[in-house]
Amino acid sequence: MLLTKHQTTDGTRWAVDGEFVPPSLNLSTLLELPAAAMINELKESISSEQAAGKTLAPIDPYQEVWAAGVTYLRSRDARKAESTVADVYQNVYEAERPEIFFKALGWRVAGTGDAIRIRTDSRWNVPEPELVLVINRHQEIVGYCAGNDVSSRDIEGENPLYLPQAKVYNGACALGHGIWLCPASEIRDVPIQLTVRRAGETLFDGEANTSTMKRSFAELVEFLTRELNFPQGVFLMTGTCLVPGNDFTLQSDDVVIVRVGRVQIENQVRV
Repeated sequence: MLLTKHQTTDGTRWAVDGEFVPPSLNLSTLLELPAAAMINELKESISSEQAAGKTLAPIDPYQEVWAAGVTYLRSRDARKAESTVADVYQNVYEAERPEIFFKALGWRVAGTGDAIRIRTDSRWNVPEPELVLVINRHQEIVGYCAGNDVSSRDIEGENPLYLPQAKVYNGACALGHGIWLCPASEIRDVPIQLTVRRAGETLFDGEANTSTMKRSFAELVEFLTRELNFPQGVFLMTGTCLVPGNDFTLQSDDVVIVRVGRVQIENQVRV
C-alpha cells in the first residue's frame, strides 16, 4: 500500500493507492495505532474518491525526522576523507552505539517537486540518498519512504561538533513521494539510486543496496527509541551508501532524483 499526502482546496488529505481516505485520518492518528490496526483502519477507510492535488512530503507538521550516520562502509570512508579528525568516524563505525542525530520537524521537510537548498556559507554540499523508516508509537516499523539528507561536508569536516550546522538548515531534508506500507520483514535488500542532473546532463548516476549496511534497521530503531517516546510516530533516515566524489558539489538549479525501492523523490536545488 502506498500512503500519500495531497494539497487540496480545503487543506491537506491523505490517500492510499491513489484514493482519498476520510479527512479525519492523518498520519499522526494512524501512527498512534499498532501496525495491524493501522492497516485495517486504512483498508476500511478507502473511498472511491480519486486523489488529486500536489503531492506533499508524507509527514505531518510536528512529527520529527531523525537520522543515523556512518552506517555504511562507504559513508565511513567519505566522512574520514573530509574530516580533520578521521579516527572519530572509524570509532563510530565500529562502536556498539550508532550515531543518531535530529534532522528536521515535519513543517521544514520538502516533498517531491519542492526545492532543496545548499548553505551560502559552505563550499562543499552534497545529496545523501537514504531509505527512511517510518516508525509508529509502539516502536514498530510500518514502512519506508525515500529521503535526501542534504549535507555540508566541509562544515562537518572542519569539526564534528559542527554536525548540526552541516545537517540542519532550511531545505536540508526531503522526503517522498509517499510511504510504502509493509512489514519490517519485507524491507531488506532495497536498491537505492541517486541521479544528479545539471543543465540537462547527468553528472552522477549510481546505485547501491541496503544489504551493505553494517547495522540492522531494528538496531537503529531500538537505539532511537531507547530513551525517547514518539506518541505520533517518527521518521528515521538510515544512512547513505552513495556519495559523489570529492570533486563534486551541488549547485543552484541541479536536479536531484532519489529512488528507494518502490518510491522516488525529485527536487531542484536552490541557494
